[in-house]
Amino acid sequence: MQFEASGAFARQLDAADELAPFRNEFLIPERNGRAQIYFLGNSLGLQPRQTAQHLHQVLDQWAHWGVEGFFMGSDPWLQYHDKLVEPLANIVGALPSEIVVMNSLTVNLHLLLVSFYKPEGRRNKILCEAKAFPSDQYLLETHVRQRGFDPADVIIEVQPEDGQTEITTAAILAAIDQHRDSLALVFWGGVNYYTGQAFDMQSITSAAHDAGALCGFDLAHAAGNISLQLHEWDVDFAAWCSYKYLNSGPGAIGGCYIHQRYHKDDSLQRFAGWWGYQKETRFLMQKGFVPIASAEGWQLSTPSPLLYAAHFAALQLFARAGMDRLASKGQQLSDYLLFLLQKIESANRGLLHIITRSSAKGCQVSILVPNIGKQVFQYITDKGVFADWREPDVIRVAPVSLYNTFEEVFLFCQYLEEGLAAASAK
Repeated sequence: MQFEASGAFARQLDAADELAPFRNEFLIPERNGRAQIYFLGNSLGLQPRQTAQHLHQVLDQWAHWGVEGFFMGSDPWLQYHDKLVEPLANIVGALPSEIVVMNSLTVNLHLLLVSFYKPEGRRNKILCEAKAFPSDQYLLETHVRQRGFDPADVIIEVQPEDGQTEITTAAILAAIDQHRDSLALVFWGGVNYYTGQAFDMQSITSAAHDAGALCGFDLAHAAGNISLQLHEWDVDFAAWCSYKYLNSGPGAIGGCYIHQRYHKDDSLQRFAGWWGYQKETRFLMQKGFVPIASAEGWQLSTPSPLLYAAHFAALQLFARAGMDRLASKGQQLSDYLLFLLQKIESANRGLLHIITRSSAKGCQVSILVPNIGKQVFQYITDKGVFADWREPDVIRVAPVSLYNTFEEVFLFCQYLEEGLAAASAK
């Protein structure tokens, strides 16, 4: 598409957008009666209008039935999980049996590493991206130490090349090949939280398997953002949060994918709890753990129906919109954003640098604004833009498909250019 840098053109794109009605399904923050430009779906997605209704349904059931709400009423909690797996499977490209909704992201990754980090002899290394989100860094550091290893000995970080912010696929594959005889696991992010770079997960998985290692992904910034085909790509495991692009609320329940080939693998170690015990005999309270023969076998504790309900409200919107359409619009939104930013970058040499490449991204675009970044960020905030500041000089924005518009992208860039002019003139 040939883009144009005008508000009229942006409004034309919105008029032609078949997903535009979904914006009305969300509560948009307002200030002085005016809707704000919310570009923070990569941090906390907005609240669907139906969330409160689904939460109240659980509360009413609790009030009416007490603990029997797990078994009684119009929507027994014991079967609530079954409503979540199919829409999630469509979002991440998996079989429903490969999906489990439980816990939070880092907890789930620790549990998955118990099963899928299997050091044997000199094959004990984990290869990961340098400067991953801190939780992943702390996760790996503490997990391998608990296994009796020194993180400095077994964790291999792949750095961007000198002067670059992104890690190329070629560099990742070269690192896998270089360490192929010592790798136990390749653990990577689907989309980098800082740069917005989307990684070639299919190629990474294939290379890891070719080297004799397992491969897993943190999809915190990928699930609900970009097209995923985890089963087709033969990914071993993955986990994600649901409060970002999946719009399921602060502290929302997380999710995991575990390839079906592991569902009946008795050789895998795992931490167990009674909610992962086979359903037919769970309430007999017998000794000896017998897992459910699906991804649900990795569950530990009784889940919260309230968290399920908030998640379900959002997943219904994804099911109606379709992940293919959402991913396509997300790409178009960020493509238009990059088109406008490139014009600003050309007109303001040295004041702004675009970090995110058009060839490997989702919704998020990251912008480097040296020296005057804080002033520019404050200017766009005062104009009603919700964006994200990352020290020392990066602004992250993520126009998302369900509730953002092309006109908002145009207005953001207008405010950004005004902010650059105001800050540089001081």
